[in-house]
Amino acid sequence: MANSAGSRKRARQAEKRRKHNASLRSMVRTYFKKVLKAISSGDKAAAQEAFKTAQPLLDSAVNKGIFSKNKVARTKSRLNAKIKAMA
Repeated sequence: MANSAGSRKRARQAEKRRKHNASLRSMVRTYFKKVLKAISSGDKAAAQEAFKTAQPLLDSAVNKGIFSKNKVARTKSRLNAKIKAMA
């Protein structure tokens, strides 16, 4: 356990940040699942709408350092490809 006042504060900050990041990560994954659910239901319009909602959230997660840039780019590309294949 941290001994000095500064290291105790650092531990508190790290825990607070960890919880916040976990919350953001969970939220983004939920929106990702909503897109997949719309795709599996076969409703192209709903899938596109869900993707349009999820896209900025994925991008903002990258800017906040929650996910890597390449992971999000790959995820968006795969989702978009699945939506286009629904034709």
